[in-house]
Amino acid sequence: MPIEKMIFQIFSAVITTFGFGLMFNIKNKNLIHTSIAGGLSWAIYLLGQKLEFPEGLSYFIATFTMAIYSEIVARKISTPVTTILIAALIPLAPGGGIYYTMYNLLDKNYPIAVQKGIQTFIIAGAMAVGIFSASTLFKLYDEIKIKFGKNS
Repeated sequence: MPIEKMIFQIFSAVITTFGFGLMFNIKNKNLIHTSIAGGLSWAIYLLGQKLEFPEGLSYFIATFTMAIYSEIVARKISTPVTTILIAALIPLAPGGGIYYTMYNLLDKNYPIAVQKGIQTFIIAGAMAVGIFSASTLFKLYDEIKIKFGKNS
């Protein structure tokens, strides 16, 4: 994929995230950070595709990176992480896969429906595991900080 197309897609992801952030009534710095997180996640996804990672792995890495960014920023600006995270997930959401799964089911093209459904399930699962992993990593960090902070 040409670099110009990648830059256009990343810019589109930022604008899309910004629009959904407005719909979700996200304000001020949170809106900027959620837009950056959306663009970052799409950039990482495209990088994974460029490196020919499996699709599920690309989605996992992109979501994990976005969730790490969201956790760090939320702590810096004292806001709930979901404020940044939820709208930033929009560019990665597997809406096309869900659509094509249902379309092929209604068209009685069951093998393709199953294939698209499994692919969509893998993407959604990879995204969920990416968010869960980042959240767990930060909870572990907090626990270690508390444990060693009390002993000193």
